[in-house]
Amino acid sequence: MAEDLAAVVQRLMAKTDHIRNMGIVAHIDHGKTTLSDSLLAGAGMISEEHAGKQLAMDFDPQEQERGITIYAANASMVHNIGGEDYLINLIDTPGHVDFGGDVTRAMRAVDGVIVVVDAVERIMPQTETVLRQALRERVRPVLYINKVDRLIKELKLTPDQILDRFKDIIREVNALIQKYVESEYKTKWLVSVDDGSVAFGSALKKWAVSIPHIQKTGMTMKEIIQMTEAGKEGELSKKMPLAHVLLDMVVAHLPNPRQAAVYRIPKIWPGEKESEAGMSMVNCDSSARLAAIVTKVYPDPHAGYVATLRIFAGRISRGMDVYVLGINKIEKVQQVSIYRGAKRVQMEEIIAGNIAGVVGLKDAYSGATVCMPDSIITAFEEIKHVFEPVVTKAIEPKDPTQLARLIEFLKKTAREDPTLRVSINEDTGEYLVSGLGELHIEAKVERKLKDAGISVSVSQPIVIYNESIKTLSEPVEGKSPNKHNRFYIVAEPLEQAVYQAMVNGEINDMEIKKKDVALQEKLANLGFDRDESKNIRMIYNKCMFIEATRGVTAILEIMEMCKQAFREAIDAGPLAREPVSGIKVKLVDAKLHEDAIHRGPAQVIPAMRRAIRNAMVQAKPYIVEPKQIIRIDVPTEQVGGAIKEVNNRRGQILDMKEERGLTIIQAKLPVAEMFGFNSSLKSATGGLGFYSLIDILYEPLPKELEPKVVGQIRERKGIKEVIEGEGEEGEG
Repeated sequence: MAEDLAAVVQRLMAKTDHIRNMGIVAHIDHGKTTLSDSLLAGAGMISEEHAGKQLAMDFDPQEQERGITIYAANASMVHNIGGEDYLINLIDTPGHVDFGGDVTRAMRAVDGVIVVVDAVERIMPQTETVLRQALRERVRPVLYINKVDRLIKELKLTPDQILDRFKDIIREVNALIQKYVESEYKTKWLVSVDDGSVAFGSALKKWAVSIPHIQKTGMTMKEIIQMTEAGKEGELSKKMPLAHVLLDMVVAHLPNPRQAAVYRIPKIWPGEKESEAGMSMVNCDSSARLAAIVTKVYPDPHAGYVATLRIFAGRISRGMDVYVLGINKIEKVQQVSIYRGAKRVQMEEIIAGNIAGVVGLKDAYSGATVCMPDSIITAFEEIKHVFEPVVTKAIEPKDPTQLARLIEFLKKTAREDPTLRVSINEDTGEYLVSGLGELHIEAKVERKLKDAGISVSVSQPIVIYNESIKTLSEPVEGKSPNKHNRFYIVAEPLEQAVYQAMVNGEINDMEIKKKDVALQEKLANLGFDRDESKNIRMIYNKCMFIEATRGVTAILEIMEMCKQAFREAIDAGPLAREPVSGIKVKLVDAKLHEDAIHRGPAQVIPAMRRAIRNAMVQAKPYIVEPKQIIRIDVPTEQVGGAIKEVNNRRGQILDMKEERGLTIIQAKLPVAEMFGFNSSLKSATGGLGFYSLIDILYEPLPKELEPKVVGQIRERKGIKEVIEGEGEEGEG
């Protein structure tokens, strides 16, 4: 079978219009992995009888144990329509919010997605998040409404009620598409029953229906209901096989790689569009030089690290040398393969428009750009998840002799999953791991450390706060240690509209070395001063560094050092050494020694960093805390317990509505108060309440709590009680 598949794939790879790169995305437990099973069975890759039970794409032991998808999983399959073969490169993605980083990285690899919605639960918070992730990457959606058999058997809905339910779901999905998609796709990318971009059925029972298939077979909704009620779902799946219906929809409505490249490359690649590399990617040109991005890195017990690459131009073949940007190294490709779930099928080469598994990129990481050593291209845009890591745990080895193994493990983990951030507290020697939630750190770090035989002590969860400022500072002077250089810094809050654009991912972190007209235009539209926008040198962590000096000799020579000082000051603010967000730092003047030897990094960086922090102190700094907006589903008779739980944790009820004996509460709670919330909610609601995350935002910490929180953070980090004008020894 493997040889057959390899031969067919080799033939189809060159037919760009016969390729579809697609993902399956949904809220947790809406049926993605069961659906993937049925698609694999339809392609003859697993047996029909095991489809829906085998969960072939959940091949990690933890996934089988926990009953959830933790890692995005790939499979290539062949689908035949009207005698024509199509190559479908599929990625099944996690639904749990803590593993959303895997969804974001998968979206860079695909051009379209099937959004799966449970017909009973309807649109849930993670449905919105995954749609937002897809649309941010200009990935086109189609819709599959799953678990329709439950509407018939459990809820006993009539045909008219079922159709009303479908209309509601489609309307809500289209409202989300319009909310998050860019203006030019607001009508083009809406889903519709009439054009066949919506299907519905049961992934578990392996049937699906869409208008094109109803027209082909003459089946009616009434007949479908009768067959389901009569237990004839096996017969129904033969008349309306899920794999055929859905893959027909994918081929008809999702773009091929060449169609998608035209509008995706300008979004995900910041290089010159008219350049040779830019044109080759837009044309999906397999005869051009290689341009690819790593979307996943994972360890294989036999082959070492396997990197999943989406190839946008050129080709990758066994034995060739490639250049990996970021680590700036030449690596030799040892194996090239396509995926069949847990297995890989070896190929000689894979060309533009496809997804490849590559062995040999030893130090590559998720998000790295791969090209030819003699033709280095601009790196792809960073793959940014919609949520920032908000939970941190301190980890240290119980046995000091295992420290080297722990460090190596954490480096590998950060390569595999960039949404996990690893840093070291220089004072305490603890390793800090930040993730999207407690389960994220537990599944991808704590459990894996245990499996690797590394015994560690893990702290209680720590919250990462942010620091910001309220007003404009006066110019603050920073003197270099040798007293020969002086820097004058002003700090002020960033315009709210600009900050919001950064939060929404419309403006990304970047270094600006030459005129960026597109950025200037975008900022001007947000109310930013046009002249000031010409002097931006760096955007980092939702903050800006602006060089506003006039006539300072040698300012360009020290600019990289100034940026480094800016980064360090933003990474650790003056109040509690927490990350800074939402501020503008302006270098308004500088007096520099004429001799370059007296203005090196050891002179410039500490002086600039101290001046930035002191300017922030003068601009009235304050602590900003992360809050989660959550949805709580609870039986109406238990609603009192849920509300009490929210109120006990400094929470705020935003909205409440009742539907058929179920109350849906939307609430906002500080992340610091969320630890243990799930079990407390269960206790307070007789085990019947559950919650899911809608969004994360930052709001000022109540003034009365600030001294206590700042004190606790400074104590934990070993920072001396010095803020303004502190020396380097205080900069822990």
